[in-house]
Amino acid sequence: MTLLPPTRLPCGNRVLDLSRSHVMGILNVTPDSFSDGGRFSGLDAALSHARSMVAAGATLIDVGGESTRPGARVVSAEEELDRVAPVVEAIAAELDVIISVDTSTPAVMREAARLGAGLINDVRSLQRDGALEAAVEARLPVCLMHMLGEPVTMQRDPCYVDLLGEVRSFLLGRMQACAVAGIPTERLLLDPGFGFAKTLQHNLLLFRHMEILHELGRPLLVGVSRKSMIGQVLGREVGQRLNGSLALAALAVAKGARIVRVHDVAETVEVIRMIDAVETAEWGEGKH
Repeated sequence: MTLLPPTRLPCGNRVLDLSRSHVMGILNVTPDSFSDGGRFSGLDAALSHARSMVAAGATLIDVGGESTRPGARVVSAEEELDRVAPVVEAIAAELDVIISVDTSTPAVMREAARLGAGLINDVRSLQRDGALEAAVEARLPVCLMHMLGEPVTMQRDPCYVDLLGEVRSFLLGRMQACAVAGIPTERLLLDPGFGFAKTLQHNLLLFRHMEILHELGRPLLVGVSRKSMIGQVLGREVGQRLNGSLALAALAVAKGARIVRVHDVAETVEVIRMIDAVETAEWGEGKH
């Protein structure tokens, strides 16, 4: 039997209301991210962008200090921490928003939690040495994402016998590992991992049948903003993928995603507001 996800998720000193869908704004403080690498690597630029995303309606800001695009190099824990910690601290001091840290690094998880982060968003699903223990200590919610291998190699001929079954099985296995380590299931979110160790056809089929992941009983986070699957379908470069990104955001929400991770916050917020208006419309008293 499918469990119903909770409607309230404690995220540090804030609570995320999961009875509705939310927009997570992407804040890459890296020099080499696929879409906006280098634009927000300075503290002032990063904080300014965070302010604009919150003003546009982002409920969460996802701060990342290591690019996970295909072929990206691995950075040291010290380098990642130097990028992420000042930004997390500055946002926590100024903005009323849940801070997510896009990291697989135990030291970054611990320090970000100490500085005010409210969510760990790990593309490696806490598989790095020490990550499970760090997440237990942080006592924050964790988003587990499906990926095979590492970003540097993940797109080298990814192959599945049963795509949907294997993604579901992987996520279930990581949920079980978290439970054994001491992370309550109620503290977990799940990400199908679009663009990570998947061909275009894999991405399209997984998106089409995303509902199967609701069987795991946890809220879904979906990140497809500006990704190559849009470029491959529409023939658009990274900076021209807004329409495709908005289409997939709307479809993700229609399929039950509770968080969409995006670059274009203002536009996505309007999409979700429009969907919410339709989905919550009711007849007024005495109307037929």
